[in-house]
Amino acid sequence: MEQSFNSRLLDNAVAELAKLPGIGNKTALRLALHLLRQDKDYALNLGHSIIEMREKIRYCARCHNISENDICPICSNPKRDSSVVCVVENVKDVITVEATREHKGLYHVLGGLISPLDGISPSDLEIDSLVDRVEKENITEVILALSPTMEGDTTNFYIYRKLAHLPVKVTMLARGLSIGNELEYADELTLGRSIQNRLLFSDTFHDR
Repeated sequence: MEQSFNSRLLDNAVAELAKLPGIGNKTALRLALHLLRQDKDYALNLGHSIIEMREKIRYCARCHNISENDICPICSNPKRDSSVVCVVENVKDVITVEATREHKGLYHVLGGLISPLDGISPSDLEIDSLVDRVEKENITEVILALSPTMEGDTTNFYIYRKLAHLPVKVTMLARGLSIGNELEYADELTLGRSIQNRLLFSDTFHDR
């Protein structure tokens, strides 16, 4: 049942805020009332920044990370090691890995993980574009930095098979990460050590 706060404008604002992940009607109302108490410029600046973000941020044509240009700052940085590509599930994971300061190479954002139960197949992800990059660029190592979940392991193995015919080393994060946890919730020290101590993917088969 829809709530009514005796103001159509407030009702609309609360309804839109409640669409955000983790935000229920009570929190949405609290946020809306907070905005009402602030100077007008506060709300205008917030609204403008959200609109500008939505209109101007795009996805890197090379790695699919967010970018304000066709190629993101990481891919265009000549100081990065372009021979090593770290494969992650989403943009949040790029931010998580970058925070460790351990990865000096580039990234490739898949846009999700293979999950038949959720209707996500390999064709829904940026896996073919990863294979294309390995074929055309001078990439010597692909680091599989996916969450240690069933979906992550399935995606790891699929990518490994897709790259098997190419002369590239495929590694994965050391299992210092808790099984079943998403990458973004790993602490920086643990994740950093997992990157440093990464393993050849083929050496992990005996653990399956």
